[in-house]
Amino acid sequence: MSKKSRKKSSKTPSGSPTPKKKALKTRATTQTKAAKTQRTPASQSTATIAKSASHGATSKQLNSAKSARPPAKPALTEGQKAPAFRLPRDGGGVATLSDYAGQKLVLFFYPRADTPGCTREAIDFTRLTGAFTAAGTAVLGISADSLKAQEKFRDKHSLKVPLISDEKHEMLEAYGAWGEKSMYGKSFLGILRTTVLVGSDGKVAKIWRNVRVDGHADQVLETARSL
Repeated sequence: MSKKSRKKSSKTPSGSPTPKKKALKTRATTQTKAAKTQRTPASQSTATIAKSASHGATSKQLNSAKSARPPAKPALTEGQKAPAFRLPRDGGGVATLSDYAGQKLVLFFYPRADTPGCTREAIDFTRLTGAFTAAGTAVLGISADSLKAQEKFRDKHSLKVPLISDEKHEMLEAYGAWGEKSMYGKSFLGILRTTVLVGSDGKVAKIWRNVRVDGHADQVLETARSL
């Protein structure tokens, strides 16, 4: 067979490549597609990781913003005008600062009604009610307990001092008796045992913070007498 005949016979009648060459071309195309298929998940994975990292950073910033505390209010100091208040009291009605205009006023803030320390403190102020009256001084007890709890506390221990309910912590915050406390290694917000003596001029005469109950009411009485 001549060379020209052999060249013609290497092609199919339609002029297309032989089955062998077509198989090689098909294999190459398949490998290319496979390589692209393998690369695609990797690029998607990278994008997913980047997106997740971005989301994590945003969440961290949001959590940090939520945990950020608002600036603390300036603490009440002696010599300042006593903050006004208007809150419900045991027995019905309301108690306001203006009710005691022109006389001295003791405000003792206690953490919780009918707990041991708070009970002793309220009983001590009750015991000295007559002496405070003689010194021209009224006495009020304040906590965040409900009116029902305050009245139950009053009746159980025969308390003679009016008890104010400040469930929204408005007066507690104004007088610096609401803040951070710790117990068993955990920090939380709560009532700080505090006593404030307001003079007859409506200004804060004395503040006792982190009060220790024993002997405290007697100390407050002596200070009230000295004004």
